[in-house]
Amino acid sequence: MRILIHDFGGYAFPLQLSRQLARRGHDVAHAYCATLVTTPPGVAHDPGSVALKPLHTKRPFDKYNLIRRWQQEHEYGHLIRETCRTFAPEVVLSGNAPLPAQNRLLKYCRQQNIRFIFWLQDLLGVAAAGILKSRHWVLGTTVGRYMEALERKMLRSSAAVVSICGDFVPLLAAMGIKKGRIHVVENWGLLPNITGHDDGWAIAHGLEGRFVFLYTGTLSLKHNPDLLLQLACATRSAAQVVVISQGMGADWLTAKKAELGLANLTILPYQDSDDLPFVYASADVLTALLTRDAGVFSVPSKILTYLCAARPVLAAMPSDNLAARILLRSGAGRVTPAGDVEAFVDQALQLMQDAAVRASMGAAGRIYAEEHFDIEQITDRFEEVFAEVVR
Repeated sequence: MRILIHDFGGYAFPLQLSRQLARRGHDVAHAYCATLVTTPPGVAHDPGSVALKPLHTKRPFDKYNLIRRWQQEHEYGHLIRETCRTFAPEVVLSGNAPLPAQNRLLKYCRQQNIRFIFWLQDLLGVAAAGILKSRHWVLGTTVGRYMEALERKMLRSSAAVVSICGDFVPLLAAMGIKKGRIHVVENWGLLPNITGHDDGWAIAHGLEGRFVFLYTGTLSLKHNPDLLLQLACATRSAAQVVVISQGMGADWLTAKKAELGLANLTILPYQDSDDLPFVYASADVLTALLTRDAGVFSVPSKILTYLCAARPVLAAMPSDNLAARILLRSGAGRVTPAGDVEAFVDQALQLMQDAAVRASMGAAGRIYAEEHFDIEQITDRFEEVFAEVVR
């Protein structure tokens, strides 16, 4: 089968799926946005037999200028449409994309009788509506309703929807999507290469012998970097708070670090994917943040990667979020209410004092990952969906 996998964010786990499909004899192209600041460096350095399609907008993607972002989303829509046209797949699996770009790709697929599968990572329209309304009620309500309507139309027009979370299913059903077209396949982390240990990375960044709280990934509107700042304030000489991120949140933390003289707050740019096992190995506790507004509409994939690293996880997020439920059910971490600084810092200090609990949580996370992240079984599920839409 000729398959185009499109993952706007350039994450490692969709590329793993592409490689596995190619190993099974499929003709696979893998497209992603190469001009996102958040695209992990080196993530696609080993595509195997996959035809890699990095897509470059004229300028780096601007997430915070709404007008420029809108223009770039349409520009990117043209790029992914052209990629689809030249590759000519039978099936397209597309996720993480801005709605205008996703819509352009979907329209082309429908025109060419290409089976389009919507890989639902977030309900972007619903989430955007809530965020925009909170920022500007009149304009936000208008734009939010448009985004919700566009997303609903796209989901209903897709040959199938692969949802990463069962929580989305009732919402999809309410949109009029038939149950038989909805498939739940939860995201996963990469097991083979995440447990390596090499003190070289820690030494190079001055972390040797330090207790490390580590945060990796985006710090955007749906995160609260003040939690990390307050953690650093509460642990000045006792721990190092390491933040690997770029963009608005990282810039804000950098300014606050200078203002408050926080030598125990380290802000680093995104690291090469080859170094990530050593990055995670340097941590004593891994941290994750999600605001109350994001709710069930975002499932941070970083937490799934954290589980593979055999490290305890401290998360500030809504307790009904799938990632929060996984942490609590597996025993891999602790979850505090989103935005509750006192609870977050208190749990962090408790974990610092209890090495046995940290070890138990780390082991539980790894066990969960090994039981749920088998790429062979995951690929089986996707192949079933592909076969169903083309028959």
